[in-house]
Amino acid sequence: MSSVLNVARKEWGVISSNPLTDVRKPSKPAPRDRLPTKDEMDRIGFCAGADLKNATARAFHAFLFSCETAMRAGEVIGLTWDRIDLERRVAHLAHTKNGRPRDVPLSLEAVRLLEALPELDPVFGLSSRQLDILFRKSRDKAGVADLTYHDSRHYAITRLAKKLDVLDLARMVGHTNLRMLMTYYNESAENMARRLD
Repeated sequence: MSSVLNVARKEWGVISSNPLTDVRKPSKPAPRDRLPTKDEMDRIGFCAGADLKNATARAFHAFLFSCETAMRAGEVIGLTWDRIDLERRVAHLAHTKNGRPRDVPLSLEAVRLLEALPELDPVFGLSSRQLDILFRKSRDKAGVADLTYHDSRHYAITRLAKKLDVLDLARMVGHTNLRMLMTYYNESAENMARRLD
């Protein structure tokens, strides 16, 4: 609202001052730190089913793929076979949130997940709306609370931080600001303590 009023003042000359100049902006909420447990993943997978001809199963399969690659939901549903090189194990994303294309390295598990899919194009054969609705349906049916599809990105980045150095990780997930990784990195102090020994 303040930005609109600034344009009205500076560019259009409609108002002489921005009445929101002295209003304090609300603080940003704390970043989420929700990671799915193995039990929750198993329960959601059971409720989604294993038949990948079924859209509900593919929605959970997409979640697993995001857990493996740290790709956003929009990047996953937009993935087409002509942008995947299984031999080189790379997925090319032409359109990303920050507007820059990037190549995502694929683990052997990510390749296995892709190879298990029926032949559809786009790869997962889902719209953004379908992915959201079907994932939430399986999650709710499994009795899993407070888990979002985007939590797969937190899960992936936390896991990948153990395998990749910080620059490689930032490049893989498309962060140009390394501080953004701290938003997604949710390793517990207990797990870090084990690695110190």
